[in-house]
Amino acid sequence: MLTNKDNNVLYTGVTSNLLQRINQHRDKSFGGFSARYNLSKVVYVEELPNIREAIAREKAIKRLSRHRKELLIGSINPYWRELIEG
Repeated sequence: MLTNKDNNVLYTGVTSNLLQRINQHRDKSFGGFSARYNLSKVVYVEELPNIREAIAREKAIKRLSRHRKELLIGSINPYWRELIEG
């Protein structure tokens, strides 16, 4: 999950190349939601064995309430620190 510097907007996505995709978000290569809200801070990551499971998990996370997403992030990153520098 990505957020902005104030941690007030969350974005959930799926990719097969995390570092490349993070750089695209940070460079605002594709515009859209993440560019509009300056989402570049990685606060939560899960690695799954295949793309089908990853897409299913992405959809499940997107259905969660904001509170549940915050609990999920807090379970591995309680201070919402950047997980991927670069």
